[in-house]
Amino acid sequence: MIRLIWIFVIAFGLNALWENFHSGLYVHYRGGEITEFILLRAAVVDAVMIALIAAPFIFWPALNRRSWLIIIAGLIVAVALERFALATGRWAYNDLMPIIPLLATGLTPTIQLGLLGFLSFKLANKLSGYQKAGITS
Repeated sequence: MIRLIWIFVIAFGLNALWENFHSGLYVHYRGGEITEFILLRAAVVDAVMIALIAAPFIFWPALNRRSWLIIIAGLIVAVALERFALATGRWAYNDLMPIIPLLATGLTPTIQLGLLGFLSFKLANKLSGYQKAGITS
C-alpha cells in the first residue's frame, strides 16, 4: 500500500509539471480559460488514473516483472480519454499541438499517462525501498 501512495504522490507532482508545460497547446477547457486550479485538478485526476493503472502491477505478482505494460495501459486510457474529451468539447487543441494522425489525438496528452505512469512506478519502487529488498519490477 505504501508503494501505491508513493505512486500517487509522484504521479501528482509529475502531472502538475506536465499539465503546466503543455497547457499552452490547448485553446480552452469547457469553453473557458485554463486556470492553475484546472491544471491542478487535472493532475489529481491523472494521478488517480495512474494509481489505478499501477495497482495490479503491485498486487498481482505475475505483472510485477512486466511493468512496461503500464506504458501500454496508459496509452490506451489516454487515447480513450482524449477522444471522448475532444468529441464532447471539453477541450480543444490549438495549432501548436502535434497530432498523431492515426489516433487523431494530441501527442503530449497521448503519451502522458503511459510515460508518467511508468516513471512514477519505477520511482516509487526506489523511494519505498522495494528494489533495495532485492525485488525488481
